[in-house]
Amino acid sequence: MTHGHQAATPPAQVEPLAVVAAAVVENGRLLVVSKKAAPEIFYLPGGKPVAGEELLETLTREFEEELGVQPLDPAFLADVDAVAALEGVPMRMTVFGARISGIPTPAAELAHMRWVSGHEAGLELAPAVRDHVLPLLRRRGMLAA
Repeated sequence: MTHGHQAATPPAQVEPLAVVAAAVVENGRLLVVSKKAAPEIFYLPGGKPVAGEELLETLTREFEEELGVQPLDPAFLADVDAVAALEGVPMRMTVFGARISGIPTPAAELAHMRWVSGHEAGLELAPAVRDHVLPLLRRRGMLAA
């Protein structure tokens, strides 16, 4: 079994984990989800692309699998470089703003789903959401300050 030739890249230059997610805001609240693997940590719904998949294809697939809805009118918001909350490795999360096609219901590996302002006591958000996405949404007037 061959694995092909590895490019001579120093170990420090590992490609960040590619993730695509959506910031869904309704009535000034952001939709966040948690996984069964770490039910106390909330982050944006989305996931990792599979080989050959476009970002918006990934977003649609993940929303259908995890929430039973489709993202509508996705618009690029930001690329966020942060540490992945569950994997503990560098990631680049491409965040779209979107509406959703219906009432979301957690499925697949999701444990919980909440609509949050980001100010809830005891709410543990993934670093990318807490440090990057929430400030961005507040600056754009999408979330209450």
